[in-house]
Amino acid sequence: MRRPPRRRSAVFDSVTPLGLTARYLTLLLVLAITVGPMLWELATSLKSIAEDVYTASPRLLPQHPTLGNYGRVARLVPVGHFALNSVLVALADVTGNLVGATLAGYALARLPFRGRRLVVGLFLSTLVLPGEVTIISQYQTVAKLGLGDSLLGVGLPGMIGALNVLLMRNAFLAVPAELEEAAVIDGATVLQRLRFVALPAVRGTLSVIAILTFIGAWDDFLWPLLVLQSPGRLTLTVGLSYLRGAFSADPRTVAAGAVIALLPVLALFVTLQRYFFRGVGEGAVKG
Repeated sequence: MRRPPRRRSAVFDSVTPLGLTARYLTLLLVLAITVGPMLWELATSLKSIAEDVYTASPRLLPQHPTLGNYGRVARLVPVGHFALNSVLVALADVTGNLVGATLAGYALARLPFRGRRLVVGLFLSTLVLPGEVTIISQYQTVAKLGLGDSLLGVGLPGMIGALNVLLMRNAFLAVPAELEEAAVIDGATVLQRLRFVALPAVRGTLSVIAILTFIGAWDDFLWPLLVLQSPGRLTLTVGLSYLRGAFSADPRTVAAGAVIALLPVLALFVTLQRYFFRGVGEGAVKG
């Protein structure tokens, strides 16, 4: 049974002045919502103390741009040390997800075993629950393992994610099965089929997982705040909270700290954006 043709929008799908105007207005609205706060933080971080950031008619562009707020952040908190802690946690999570999600996703996609659909259903069911529901049990597990107040305890719960496993499963399912069947005829083992046949076809999905995992570990605030107590082990997001004092806080300094925390994420995305956009489409053929 043939599907009826998709109805085209009279506004967005037509190349008319009205259609083009609607497209550009929509893009400008989305751009203002997503990029606007980042630009505002950047502009605030460059404003001098002489400028009033609480005025009723705020200005986006600073009248007297200065980098002094960034120097003040470096004087108030050990940014380099906190950033190193965040990098260690993020690298542990990225490595764990790339290895664990790859192996689990390949097993769910290609290796026949009893209860495979049940396991996939269990992975899907974990996506329904928000992270705050399991945070108490995670904390108890980490504490009983003796990993409290340690960077390993911060990174352990995020070293493999159910969503990443499902992404890798769909990516492997999109690889033609005939390629692996030919490798089986040639005598290739499971690991050889994974390494030489499947992995080269899903590099884009691996890049997506690496970027999203890094961003999630780098920006996480609640979990490191619960696990870490020693000032020397704080991650960057938790350490920058010291910029906001109990009685006063300079929004320029806070904005400078936020921009500092954002720079590594932007650098990573710019470096891997080619693989990211290619990997978004991988795994969309089969589900």
